[in-house]
Amino acid sequence: MDTNSFLTKVEGRGSPLLSDGAMGTMLNARNIPFEQCFDNLNLSNPAVVAEIHRAYIEAGSDVIQTNTFGANRYKLAAHGLQDKVAAINQAGVELVRRVALAAFKEVLIAGDIGPLGVRIAPFGRVKPEQARQAFAEQILALAEAGADLLIAETFTDLNELVEAIAAARQVCRLPIVASMTFTRDDRTLLGESPAQAARTLHKAGADLVGINCSGGPAQIFRILRQMSQAVPEARFSVMPNAGWPEQTGGRVMYPANPEYFGDYALAFCELGASLVGGCCGTTPQHIAAMRRALDREPRGCSPLLAESTAPLESDDRQASPQTPTRLAQKLAEKKFIISVEMDPPRGLSAHKLLAGASLLAEAGADVINIADSPMARMRMSPWAVCELVQRTVNIETVLHFPTRGRNLLRVQGDLLATHALGIRNIFVVMGDPTAIGDYPDAMDNYDLVPSGLIKLVKHHFNLGLDHAGVDIGQPTSFFVGGALNLTPQDVEQELKNLRRKVKAGVDFLLTQPVYQPETAEAFLKRYAEQYGPLEVPLLAGVLPLYSVRHALFLHNEVPGVSIPEAFRQRLEQAGDLAAQAGVEIAVELVAQMKSWAQGIYLMPQFNRYDLAAEIVERSK
Repeated sequence: MDTNSFLTKVEGRGSPLLSDGAMGTMLNARNIPFEQCFDNLNLSNPAVVAEIHRAYIEAGSDVIQTNTFGANRYKLAAHGLQDKVAAINQAGVELVRRVALAAFKEVLIAGDIGPLGVRIAPFGRVKPEQARQAFAEQILALAEAGADLLIAETFTDLNELVEAIAAARQVCRLPIVASMTFTRDDRTLLGESPAQAARTLHKAGADLVGINCSGGPAQIFRILRQMSQAVPEARFSVMPNAGWPEQTGGRVMYPANPEYFGDYALAFCELGASLVGGCCGTTPQHIAAMRRALDREPRGCSPLLAESTAPLESDDRQASPQTPTRLAQKLAEKKFIISVEMDPPRGLSAHKLLAGASLLAEAGADVINIADSPMARMRMSPWAVCELVQRTVNIETVLHFPTRGRNLLRVQGDLLATHALGIRNIFVVMGDPTAIGDYPDAMDNYDLVPSGLIKLVKHHFNLGLDHAGVDIGQPTSFFVGGALNLTPQDVEQELKNLRRKVKAGVDFLLTQPVYQPETAEAFLKRYAEQYGPLEVPLLAGVLPLYSVRHALFLHNEVPGVSIPEAFRQRLEQAGDLAAQAGVEIAVELVAQMKSWAQGIYLMPQFNRYDLAAEIVERSK
């Protein structure tokens, strides 16, 4: 096919060309492990690759990408296949051609190029000229085999993608789609904004500026809007994942359904995309839905979704345009949330904590709260624990962020570190006084009360500014929680504290343990009478009772906690089964609070995560 066919078709159509969807996740669904070299399947098992190509062609794809995403010398070297760069890439092109001929369909063959899998200077030891040579080797093989265009996709390093474009211009005249992937914050992994990426790629000579992988269609839509405003003369390609992946029953699942993709195909078109398709988690069903949607519109576009969101300003500074956390999404959807608190380990090993987090996630917990030095005792940094849990267990965390013991400089530095670690949900508290802990003489000062820290995050950091109004480079995207006592001794003072937190912009509230739901509900009614209904989502505290002695301790020695006598009697009567009686009481409390709380904040005692898991399962 004429190598100019792609650009001719792009320029001559009112609607975008349709590419295919995922290859890697489709291969994995056929029991091929991710550790295997997918690219070498072009030689060792071409039938399984051909089957996927055929499914996408039958679904209506105009463009089929070769199975060569990792077929460069660096990635192939990990499998001892560095001498097969040309053979694997040429076989990838030939496979698509054979499948298309057998299906009697004319498609454009896109030579797929992924990142090298190594860092290039200045962030790695591979020199730019070495990277360019590696790209040129792969691109030349694809071009000589007869590819119609090139798609360089899923790049996190803008400089590396620029080298791939330069390599393409050196060795062939094929059109190139240059596609970046973005984090949840709508930035590249190295911090560039969509506007910066679009300008750089367009200037470097990309025929289409692309966005792929990242999150689901909603995030890609938002990024495309920013790119098209920054470089209105450019052409664009969009290929989103089927949403953010979640691990369920040991499998990675993608939530976005095909019909949803069909709707967004029209929205992408309305914003001027010339090429649309799918990435991780998408299937031939997603592509078929996009095909149907594009074909049923006279121009292939629909303004419905495009008009539903106001245009972004050209200034990069905006209040939290980033993808919301899963916790924020679930609360916005009015789902009943179960958050479980865990304490960091007191030593080096986090194995028991991770095992407990895994158990709770499997039971159905939505998020894990990681406390910061509870009872002022020395423990592992909660930032590290949050990162470990999110990476290992694949469940979101809420970082407890006390103001006590931090001056204004440290608070802000810690916020930056928290964001850099990928932690977005934070719970602002005063923190326990050091006098009660392991180091009673430790510094106990603070510059901000909790409502002040909430205001700092919501009105400064989430706008890209520090406390002094100095630019911090990009807005953070924190989802901020605050503490609440629903059964306080001084009701008026707690009402005023709550009002301050609401005015500061708190996103959600976690409460002290509640054993008298009727008293808690009366507090909320009192707030509504003075200030109007509380519109901030509230997760009611549930602390399972373990024994009579435990209940008596809480009742007599913990401020703000009152255990009804009826509960204490039940625990006493239960004898050796008191812990199970505590579970029953907790489940009953949850049922009573569901009418006014949007979730529970479960605080397991004595590391009995098995009992907590039972409460989670029975409360869902």
